[in-house]
Amino acid sequence: MRFSDLLSSDVVDVQLECSSKEEILLHLIAMLSRSDIIVDREKVQEVIFERERIMSTGVGHGFACPHAKTDAIVDTAAALITLKNPVDFQSLDQQPVSIVVMLLGPAGAVGLHLRLLSRVSRLMSDADFRRQLLAAGSAGQILELLNAEEAQKLDV
Repeated sequence: MRFSDLLSSDVVDVQLECSSKEEILLHLIAMLSRSDIIVDREKVQEVIFERERIMSTGVGHGFACPHAKTDAIVDTAAALITLKNPVDFQSLDQQPVSIVVMLLGPAGAVGLHLRLLSRVSRLMSDADFRRQLLAAGSAGQILELLNAEEAQKLDV
């Protein structure tokens, strides 16, 4: 499964104005809650915030990937936002984040969840690609960039 297959304009926001990690997480959960994939929004919120309490998912270079596996969803789901101004995410490199991807997987889909996390990590490891995402002015542009990058670098 391609990461870009999980995204649509309903779950991509650009140049979002958020002032805290909590606000970012709640916004991403709200975006994903618009679909029928989440069956228990409170439980999703609980597992995402618990994961962040254990260790920040701010992996570095301005990117964070909050993620969880839970039985509160019926299928794998993802959302992506870019931020107008970087926000402190208690990242491993102590740098604020500007790109955040949330990935949710069903409790039993461990292999798929790990493959998608790896794919997202590989995509976001490219500084030029991150700059392109941050320069995008619409969800459509983000989706085009992701499709092209994934096809070029990861679909082998």
